Amino acid sequence: MTHSSGAAPGEARVRAAREQRLADRLAAALARPTAQQPEWPDPARARSVVARLRASPPIVTESETAQLSERLSAVARGEAFLLQSGDCAETFSEATEPHLRANLGLLKRMALLLAHAAGLPVVPLARMAGQYAKPRSRPVDADGLPVYRGDMVNSAVRTLAARSPDPERMLRAHGHAARVMALARTVYAQELADPCAGILSYLQGVPGGDRFARTAERIGPDPSPRSEQIYVGHEMLLLDYECAPLQTAGFTTGPEPLLASPLAHFLWIGERTRGLGDAHLAVAELLANPVGVKIGPSTTPEQAVEYVRRLDPHGTPGRLTLISRMGHALVREVLPPIVEKVTATGHQVVWQCDPMHGNSRTTADGRKTRHFDDIVAEISGFFEVHRTLGTHPGGLHLEATGEDVTECLGGARGLREDDLSARYRTACDPRLNAEQSMELAFAVAELLTAVSRPAARQTTLHSSRSQR
Repeated sequence: MTHSSGAAPGEARVRAAREQRLADRLAAALARPTAQQPEWPDPARARSVVARLRASPPIVTESETAQLSERLSAVARGEAFLLQSGDCAETFSEATEPHLRANLGLLKRMALLLAHAAGLPVVPLARMAGQYAKPRSRPVDADGLPVYRGDMVNSAVRTLAARSPDPERMLRAHGHAARVMALARTVYAQELADPCAGILSYLQGVPGGDRFARTAERIGPDPSPRSEQIYVGHEMLLLDYECAPLQTAGFTTGPEPLLASPLAHFLWIGERTRGLGDAHLAVAELLANPVGVKIGPSTTPEQAVEYVRRLDPHGTPGRLTLISRMGHALVREVLPPIVEKVTATGHQVVWQCDPMHGNSRTTADGRKTRHFDDIVAEISGFFEVHRTLGTHPGGLHLEATGEDVTECLGGARGLREDDLSARYRTACDPRLNAEQSMELAFAVAELLTAVSRPAARQTTLHSSRSQR
């Protein structure tokens, strides 16, 4: 390559050196212990797929990711609320427009309701366009077959051939994710010409829906910015897939260069891969994207502070989301010392509640499920903790679908265990259905209203004093 000026070769050398340092740091991160990774039967074939992934087109843009970073900064400062929702595990067969419309329409309805209740913008974040890999508690299932790890790795079909990890599935996952993201941008902007009418339609015939309907009728203009941008995120699990297309970021959260993931706007580390000495955390340290960490009941305050120190080294508000998934029986006990210890550091993180994973149970016939009341109870405890400590309950992380499935117990219709078999369709963990999700949104709206009213009174009092 030739250059027309003496400065250009120097700039190229600086850029090359910077990219080499990032490559070296990434290699060092990937040399650490890893968990929940498949054993590819043909490693050479897997390396060939990874090489093809490096040249794959981006699924999201850096400008969108930078925009989400700004909006999460507002959440961390208590000026917005984060709503994350979608399938437990996406599948290739359900990457269809009707399924996307159902899930995105639900997300938009819930966001509108919560924005009205909180008087704050709501940031919509879909579990979408990449949630094709899942961590599992055991390597084999009840039949002795390799466990299903998501469509990115193998098939749910119960045969040895189907369950064998296939690296070509990473390319299929990327292709599906790209199409889903392109469709989601259009669908989210178009969905719900009249969102209020959509909310009311969900309540027709629902037991006790009259009380909710009166609330829905009072909904005014959405206080969120009138951008129709939808953001997507998934668990950063399969490192071959996640790390292949990383590139030097055009934006950063500190003085040193970082890597941008073109696969999602937001990535989180799960409960099973958050080891402080493990590769997932070391890779997340190198990302310019906003990141999250799931923290379960075994998390200590000291561990939480270490996550903050390593993932938010420059104190950037909203750079890190701590996603608590404690279970309804433990949230009031375990979460407060963590919040206190992190708050004392001065870092402004997003506090998000995942009320799903800590409340799982298994039925007598072997189905995983959750009870609606337990989900509401954990969210209530989450709000109670933050209200007591004077911190901002920044968001929710739900597994939910806009379709009429029967996977979670309870709700207004009182689904029982013998109802689950009717439409139990999840590829992995149980999701709230459309009706249960809207009922949950109304319950959370009441919690948000209770939180916002004292703040509003305090603002009014301050204003009246300043006028004297």
